[in-house]
Order: sequence, then structure tokens, then C-alpha cells
Amino acid sequence: MPKAVASAAPQARFVPLSLPQLADVLEVEQRAYAHPWSRANFADVLHSGYHAQLLMGGDTMLGYYVGMQGVQEAHLLNITVDPRYQRQGWARLMMQAFALWAGSWQAQTLWLEVRVGNARAIALYRSEGFEVVGQRKAYYAAGRGQREDALVMRRSLG
Repeated sequence: MPKAVASAAPQARFVPLSLPQLADVLEVEQRAYAHPWSRANFADVLHSGYHAQLLMGGDTMLGYYVGMQGVQEAHLLNITVDPRYQRQGWARLMMQAFALWAGSWQAQTLWLEVRVGNARAIALYRSEGFEVVGQRKAYYAAGRGQREDALVMRRSLG
């Protein structure tokens, strides 16, 4: 567990996201992003049976991630740390948990998209073994009718 919040979150653990936690997840999503996922996005995740995990520190939600299983691959759809707990190692912990989950069912490759302007996330993903393999033009909403490109990143588990 990262040292910086050891006293604030003595028992960090993952729990599956379920409908009762959606309101809390949406609050974090709103604080974290200019263009957050909607309640319908998260409801679809739950309905589809995607791998959605909350990272809890005691009774405090530190963050969450959503992954989708494919044929020998896993796709990270959302990873979010509550802004109050960012820069404490929680995103790295969630990335590692995502990779362990994917490896547990013999996935060979991890995929994700990230905004080209999100330097902190790109640095984290690179440090976790991801490489840029492409770019999606105008993938993300960027406000005022603008769009932002996404980098497509891949990590081999083999």
C-alpha cells in the first residue's frame, strides 16, 4: 500500500461495483473529468457484466476501474482515482490489479485509449509496460464542439 495514505486507508481492497455504489462513483467521475461518463454508461457496464472494481480504503472509495474481456485480450475502459487521493500510487495499483485479472484467464494483450493531452496517464501506462500502437482521430469530446485524439496503447502479457 502506498505510504502517503497508510493512515487514511489502512485496509485497501477491491470490491465489485454494484448498483448501490453508482451515486458515489458518479460523484467521483464528475470531480475527476471535464467530460465524465454518465449514469447510463455505468449502468451499461453493470448490465453487460464487465469487470468493474472499486478500490476502497476502509469505507472510502479511492478509485475504480472498468475492464472488458475479449478473445485473449482485455480492454481498460475507465480508470479513475478520486482527485483527493491522486498522486499516491492508487492508479498504479489498479493497473496492476487489471493486469492480474486479465492474466488470470490467460489474456495475452491489454488495450486502452488515452487522451493525447493526458501526459500523467501516458507516463503511468508507459511505466506499466504499455506502448503506443496507434491514434484515433477526434475520439474524445473536448468541449466547445471540439474533439481530442486518443492514443491507442497495448501491453503484451505473454
